[in-house]
Amino acid sequence: MQQNKETNKAFELHTLDTTCVTESTSNIKFKNNIKYLIVGIFFGIVFVKAEVVSWFRIQEMFRLQSFHMYGIIGSAVLIGMISVYIIKKFKIKTIHGETLEFHAKQFNKGQIYGGLIFGFGWAVTGACPGPLFAQIGTGATVIAVTLFSAIAGTWVYGYLREKLPH
Repeated sequence: MQQNKETNKAFELHTLDTTCVTESTSNIKFKNNIKYLIVGIFFGIVFVKAEVVSWFRIQEMFRLQSFHMYGIIGSAVLIGMISVYIIKKFKIKTIHGETLEFHAKQFNKGQIYGGLIFGFGWAVTGACPGPLFAQIGTGATVIAVTLFSAIAGTWVYGYLREKLPH
């Protein structure tokens, strides 16, 4: 009974955060997750080849000296917008046959503070969460400090979440 309440609470929290509830509650075996490892490795290779993980390119972006990173980020936003439009228009389902639902999120000032902290960290370290592992994979092992800091920041947020303004 207690475990069922915890599962329901986790389900409700995931639903509020507009995350994938099915994946977090299913019992997927490790061998089924190999496809995600392969896609992740491919994604890392693309990041390295496109110089998305380059500290120099990130610094150029924050100094407004180059369009390179803005072009990549803008392309990703455009592709995301088109993808969501197509998913909604054609009512595309997941690979498990489930309907995708998009929930509107309410704006709050915490998003501004979070964005500023994220951007400041990105500018100082030259890394955002997406390419951290690719940067470490290229031999920039000092980025492990950034990775551990990101994990610690996520833990602190989770610990203080109930006390923060949302």
